[in-house]
Amino acid sequence: MADRIALRGLRARGYHGVFDFERREGQDFVVDAVLHLDVAPAAASDDVGDTVHYGLLAERLVEIVRGEPVNLIETLAERLAAECLAESPVREVELTVHKPSAPIPHEFADVAVTVTRSREGRS
Repeated sequence: MADRIALRGLRARGYHGVFDFERREGQDFVVDAVLHLDVAPAAASDDVGDTVHYGLLAERLVEIVRGEPVNLIETLAERLAAECLAESPVREVELTVHKPSAPIPHEFADVAVTVTRSREGRS
């Protein structure tokens, strides 16, 4: 599938992590979602109903990040990817969760987990 819609840099505060202080204090997480779908029907109709309303999708992804805490960003990435695949025209999603304030005692630029999921299963 060559067509894609990308939502990058979606930031929300969540309370995920294995340490008590992460769950108590929270931190910002950044989500990138690349949705694979056929945009031709939407281009032909010029109707948002024939594509992914990325504004509404962003709201649902933020709700997940702000929602029930999990230990691992791997788990969070799975939940977010499943929400993206719930959009009917989406055939595959590449979903990245960044944890820029991960509790690492060294200077680093980013920690991220990327999953690729499709309607047919794991990719």
